Amino acid sequence: MWIELKNYQEKAVNKLKNEVNELLELGDNKICIFKAPTGSGKTLMMAEFLMRLCDSRVDSQKFSFIWLAVNKLHDQSRNSLKKYYENKGLGLKCSYFDNLEDRRIKENEILFLNWASINKRDNIYVRDNERNNNLTNIVARTKDEGRNIILIIDESHRNADTSISKEIIEDIAPKITIEVSATPQLNIANRIVEVELQQVKDEGMIKKEIVINPDFENYKFDKKIIDKTADQIIVETALKKRKELVKEYRDEGSDVNPLMLIQIPDSRAGVIDKKDSVIQLLAKNGITTENGKLAIYLSDKDNKINLTNIEKNENEVEVMIFKQAIAVGWDCPRANILVLFREWRSIVFSIQTIGRIMRMPEWHHYKSLELNRGYVYTSLSDIGIAEDITRDYITVYEGKRLENYKNINLLSYHSKRFREETRLSSDFVPEFFKACDELKLKNKISLKHSIVDTKLIASGYIEDIDKEIKSIEKKGTLNLPKNDVELQIAFDSFVRSNLAPFTPELRSIKRVNDSIYRFFDKAFKMGVDDWVNVQAIVLANENKQIIINVINRAKELYQEAVGRGKHEIVKNDESWDVPKYLNYNINFVKKDYQKSIINPYYAKTKAGANLSLFEEDSEVEVDFIGYLEKNKKIKWWFKNGKADATFFAVPYLEDGAEKPFYVDFIVMLTDGRIGLFDTKGGLYAKTAKERAEGLSKYIKSENKTGKKLFGGIVIKDKDSWRLNDSDKYNYNPNDLKDWKFLEL
Repeated sequence: MWIELKNYQEKAVNKLKNEVNELLELGDNKICIFKAPTGSGKTLMMAEFLMRLCDSRVDSQKFSFIWLAVNKLHDQSRNSLKKYYENKGLGLKCSYFDNLEDRRIKENEILFLNWASINKRDNIYVRDNERNNNLTNIVARTKDEGRNIILIIDESHRNADTSISKEIIEDIAPKITIEVSATPQLNIANRIVEVELQQVKDEGMIKKEIVINPDFENYKFDKKIIDKTADQIIVETALKKRKELVKEYRDEGSDVNPLMLIQIPDSRAGVIDKKDSVIQLLAKNGITTENGKLAIYLSDKDNKINLTNIEKNENEVEVMIFKQAIAVGWDCPRANILVLFREWRSIVFSIQTIGRIMRMPEWHHYKSLELNRGYVYTSLSDIGIAEDITRDYITVYEGKRLENYKNINLLSYHSKRFREETRLSSDFVPEFFKACDELKLKNKISLKHSIVDTKLIASGYIEDIDKEIKSIEKKGTLNLPKNDVELQIAFDSFVRSNLAPFTPELRSIKRVNDSIYRFFDKAFKMGVDDWVNVQAIVLANENKQIIINVINRAKELYQEAVGRGKHEIVKNDESWDVPKYLNYNINFVKKDYQKSIINPYYAKTKAGANLSLFEEDSEVEVDFIGYLEKNKKIKWWFKNGKADATFFAVPYLEDGAEKPFYVDFIVMLTDGRIGLFDTKGGLYAKTAKERAEGLSKYIKSENKTGKKLFGGIVIKDKDSWRLNDSDKYNYNPNDLKDWKFLEL
């Protein structure tokens, strides 16, 4: 399967490569921190970075790599990188200690090690032996052959800072140490490359938020079954949510079978093991190991049941019981729900806890808000929030849309994402097919072709070695048919030479290769087993030129498409309404507003220099809310957000580019009119021209379709609210004659 790097991944890989190359030039041993959130694809980014670091170097530097990880994470990482490189048909060699040849790490080879195997002096890979086959000697031999050792410490926060670990790292003395973690120790870094959580969310790799016991404040107890335990209630509520998610996935046209995880406490003396009671409870709900709906993953000593292919999206397992032991490295993106039981104390909710339900199963967000969330159901009375990225990620408050709300069906817009113009994205493939149709490639290509060969000089000679000549004399050539490896190299070289003006990076080369393979599969039913034949057909003299023409035309079409989409915003697929609910993290504070359609209303807070909290709603916004609250003609108001299609936006032009304008307030009046208001003050009122005129244009256009919209830019002046809804916006604080008094 072809893996397309997300924008943030592409940028992180390039930055990591540049930073490490700069550190290599500085001399001495350096440390680079790679900080990336759980679920961002750290292993994928590292795999691509290592390949690019080694690929097409202009200097003479050569590398060998050591990859250290905790528990069995080194196995998972090794298998992931090995599969990634095999799918590409190139890359680095991934080895264990026993796979090393000649007791050294070869060029472009990665040695995968577990911390436990080397963190004691008497461990097998560290201690002296008769064959001198230990880590110290292997490192020495590798360095003697002129290769720099680069050390990758995966999940570095868990081991890299211990005294034993530091001693081991000093023994290895790597040229560069790359510490990879979601929560690294940053005080020792020479360079830091960081992926922001919001970037990962924005590109659909992880869920937008995690909610804890949603709607439990409205839970209604049935007096007839009041004897249910808290654990029973949360399990049954979680099972009900899982069924709801199944329906949501099917409505989206997806076959994902959402997985519910139940974490039980480790067995301890004097504490009842919950495993049996949980299994009995699930059996009452039709979920057993026998019918394949229940999986168990407890420990190496305990039975593991129904785990085969559990990470596959369509796998039949609905619930998995597990213990803390699999917290690190286990990856199952279809996991949507996590159940935690009350232990003898409350737990600290950290990234390792929620990491199991953060990932999106199909690497994109859905129309359904429910599917873009992770759910935690717990009988714990309190949960601490660890000071890592979870503080901004876990939502602990919920505001719901009032039940008396009636749909307003507004036309709304959002920004269209686009790929960089310097490389080929997946959007190239349809343009390639258009070029094939336009130039009638299927009719012009010759499947019966001349042999693609390598031409060698036969009996060449030079009479005068001091005489400048353009071509040596020869009796002829020896034509050797290219083997499979030579065909692949020639095929990649052919595509690389025809990529301009795009950067001839491996990703773009493979994009064109993939387009060619898809064309031959569609046109001539030549699948993956025929790729060698496809390469020979393309490289044959009678076919080369038409393929070049198609590639050039496809690049032209692609550039046109990218140019059109660069500043494009698009209409939402469906009309916009106030969200049914909004969730808030612990950085929000509840406000006592009566007319907010989202109830309760939460204002974002931020810690100032004195560590006190202040509201991020601006002073003019807070004043405007007060004005709306007091006005008897206001039925409800909604404070808009500024992200994706969840919130309301109108189009406007700025410097020739079309952008979305997220107005501050949507207001419903008792007479049925809808007000669209954006509050401004001071300097911001001066810079609102393009947004104001875009909003005015939108309101007039929509009113022609029967809407009852009005609004514009709102300011507060001398205790009066003034509105500008003109086609041509102007703001002069000393002359507000064009600004109406806002009288609702």
